[in-house]
Amino acid sequence: MAGSSMQSDRPSLSAAFVATLDLFQTGIDLMRQNLRRRDPDASDEEIARRLNQWLRERPGAEFGDCSRRSVDVKTRFA
Repeated sequence: MAGSSMQSDRPSLSAAFVATLDLFQTGIDLMRQNLRRRDPDASDEEIARRLNQWLRERPGAEFGDCSRRSVDVKTRFA
């Protein structure tokens, strides 16, 4: 059963998805820290607003995160 041996060497789809979500959350947490560092007096609500704005309009991802598929993030995540 060489096929099952090869399959067990690769991470499962669910493990890869969990890792992706973990990396995404880490990126959000880092950006929240950056926003807080830039403006330590901002309220939590203001930081959340800026983070949301950054997620929708961050430089280099105006049309999504890949160069081949254009995504209107303003309507997709509204």
